[in-house]
Amino acid sequence: MRKALLPALIIIAAIILISKIFYLQIVDESLKLKAENNAIKKVFDFPERGYIYDRNGKLLVANQPSYDIMVVPREIKNIDTLSFCNLLGITKEEFIKKIEKAKVYSPRLPSVFLPQLNKKEYAAFQEKERKFEGFYTQKRALRDYQVDYGANIFGFITQVNEAIINQNPYYNSGDLIGRQGVEQQYEEILRGVKGVKYLLRDKHNKVIGPYKEGKFDTISQQGKDLTLTIDAELQKYGTELMINKRGGIVAIEPNSGEILALVSAPTYDPALLVGRKRSKNYTELYYDSIAKPLYDRGLLAQYPPGSPFKIITGLIGLQEEVIDENTGFVCHHGFYYGRGAFMKCHDAGVSRLNNGIYQSCNTYFANVFKKTIDKYQKPSESVDIWANHVESFGLGQFLGTDMPIGRKGSIPNSKTYKRAYPNGGWRSTTIISNAIGQGEITTTPIQLANMMAAVANRGYYYTPHIVKTIKGQKIDSNYTTKHKTTIDPKYFEPVIKGLADVYNIGTASSLKVDSLQICGKTGTAENFIRVAGVKHQLKDHSIFVAFAPADNPKIAIAVFIENGYWGSRWAGPIATLMIEKYVKGKITRHDLENRMLNGSLQDEYRKIEDLIYQRQPQSAVQKSIETLNAKKEEVEN
Repeated sequence: MRKALLPALIIIAAIILISKIFYLQIVDESLKLKAENNAIKKVFDFPERGYIYDRNGKLLVANQPSYDIMVVPREIKNIDTLSFCNLLGITKEEFIKKIEKAKVYSPRLPSVFLPQLNKKEYAAFQEKERKFEGFYTQKRALRDYQVDYGANIFGFITQVNEAIINQNPYYNSGDLIGRQGVEQQYEEILRGVKGVKYLLRDKHNKVIGPYKEGKFDTISQQGKDLTLTIDAELQKYGTELMINKRGGIVAIEPNSGEILALVSAPTYDPALLVGRKRSKNYTELYYDSIAKPLYDRGLLAQYPPGSPFKIITGLIGLQEEVIDENTGFVCHHGFYYGRGAFMKCHDAGVSRLNNGIYQSCNTYFANVFKKTIDKYQKPSESVDIWANHVESFGLGQFLGTDMPIGRKGSIPNSKTYKRAYPNGGWRSTTIISNAIGQGEITTTPIQLANMMAAVANRGYYYTPHIVKTIKGQKIDSNYTTKHKTTIDPKYFEPVIKGLADVYNIGTASSLKVDSLQICGKTGTAENFIRVAGVKHQLKDHSIFVAFAPADNPKIAIAVFIENGYWGSRWAGPIATLMIEKYVKGKITRHDLENRMLNGSLQDEYRKIEDLIYQRQPQSAVQKSIETLNAKKEEVEN
């Protein structure tokens, strides 16, 4: 028995092996296609990417034809290199460099030699293509932007690199992929599916027909269209208002979480990143480390929120029942919170919740914060309860938007202060700056807009998102799920009354719009820069948050203007104009509009450049002389 076992095992193994070889070589013909078979040419049919529309059906991003010159290094034979280079406008050195790069990828497989030829360039090459064996053209689709704004929303498409090819078998050398914005976030939906044709070649390398009569060919599937939540006209208007300014605007529809506008300034025309000059233009944008046009300030910039955070301070005080709306505190132009420690305030007299909000009284909110932290026996317990309330508004965490970038901001808790004060000794007055949105708190503009959406909804919000519909499928349920704050709905009404009075009789009374009740809050945040180890104070940032109308709100907004002095100077007017544009469909405050459209903060930004590059600004006398000389020349001419 034992003697027969070994031969039997050998026979069984041999049968299995032979059967497998028979299946692989005879039955499963598709394996032949996976090898680099010289007799079979693999040609891809690239689908159009999905179109992108705004919420009202306006076409924002379409496609245009483009052509790549592909090369198979092994097949290059006796070509006139000089004629080839002249035809395509490249040097012989560039030709050699590109061929070597193609050989490194694969001598036998096609790769992109020269990408993104336009129709004229393609037609010129096609006439003489037969003379250049080893080269052929591959049709692709490039983006065709119908608007010159929204670059930070769309992102761009670019060629895949080797790392992506190694990670994802779908992509080959020369393929295009979405980068940044919705192009990256929804890449698999927008790109569609490539089709493949297998062509049979003879011994002279000429195509003689489809392999196996097209048995293994597949048809390309066009990418799915996206409808964004963005209102194109509002986005365009916000972009115009932000010319010669730096900062961000984020507008959200409160009852859905849909992002109506996402403006980052300065910005760039998305068409700059299309075509053969894309790489050069991208490099210039990338290395602009001062203006940072590729940096989406609405999603990434983290600033102290300043006075808009007083809204949260007041709501937490009401929820924790350390105050009611009639609780009053006396303000003597500031708040003493320790020996020699004084928080300045422009207000004076008795402040309660309503006038504390519309007059933005630091003393009032410092007292509310102190009472909140002092409510519990241990400040560590109190600050964690406080932080939990704050985070329920989406602050201090990734919101989970459908954009590929974002920042958490920072909301301190007991761990923060245990690290800062390992020996203890900290208390409410130690961290009192948090009361007015300074201290250790940082937020992004989209978080502030979402915070105002939660206030407008009287205690809940939907995760902000930028895609409204995807053709043929539903959006993720994460964006239709309601998130409740820890604050009872009843506490929002007195706070909202105070926010309405900011426009009626408060710090934004000069920004009122007839027949439209806006609820808002001005803010100013200190601004510092460190150069060569030295800290310099710059002009404060201008902040404004708002929603409107007060009842059944349609828009919540946050505006942040770098070096904008104070809230009602730049951010407030821009927020007001954006709200009126969206709610009323027209502008009546033309005085504000003219000032914002024509206003500039470039002088303030040049001061930053002077500091960074250690340039000496002109003296007042020198400036006066130059002004007089200029006027003299004007008169003489």
